[in-house]
Amino acid sequence: MSRRDAPTADRPSRPAAEPTASGPDAKAPRPVTRGRVEKRQAILDAALVVFAREGYDRAGVDVIAAEAGVAKPTVYNHFGGKETLFREMVLSSAIRSRESSLAAIDALPVAPADLTAELLGLAHRLAVCFRDPRAWVLQRVLVTESAHFPDLLKEVVGDGTSRITEALAGRLALLGAAGRLDMPDPVRAAAHFFALTTGEVLTRSLNGARPTEAAELDAILAAGVDTFLRAFAADRCGG
Repeated sequence: MSRRDAPTADRPSRPAAEPTASGPDAKAPRPVTRGRVEKRQAILDAALVVFAREGYDRAGVDVIAAEAGVAKPTVYNHFGGKETLFREMVLSSAIRSRESSLAAIDALPVAPADLTAELLGLAHRLAVCFRDPRAWVLQRVLVTESAHFPDLLKEVVGDGTSRITEALAGRLALLGAAGRLDMPDPVRAAAHFFALTTGEVLTRSLNGARPTEAAELDAILAAGVDTFLRAFAADRCGG
């Protein structure tokens, strides 16, 4: 074996199906084949699609590899097997969804000039997060595979939801300290806010199965914020 043919630790052999971008005869690479990080994310994205479409038992690693545009050995090199890939896919998707929601909450000012408008803006930002196609798909996968992975469902729903609720509760508590809201329990008030806004959107849309028109979404969120402020606004006027 020549020095050129022998794989080394810092230059692993590459499947023939994934050409590099170097060399005069090399094919132009797709974005998912440009680096290890991009390949890993492409595999995770493809896994979410395939697991949602075919279910855990029927989903094949070869199908996921094809969806991601990588060779089958590449999936094993990154994740070792289908179960590890599934777990990584769920956790990474949940983290991305959670971070989007936390960012939406962080944008709520603690001294708003117009409390109603700011809460309505928050409701719309959260609705965007909750209605993201990846979030819908993740929810369906979690529900479908909950019997196979009850520990994973508990980890995602328990941890993710509590962190988001606690983040909103912290913001609401600051508004309470500023005399804008009146509530004995900010955590419960945060739960009520979610139930009246994004929770109502989930219910009306049948968890993403039914499209929600913009006008209907606006009406749902406006009614939810109005009800929340009727219950918790310090002056009970929603201002």
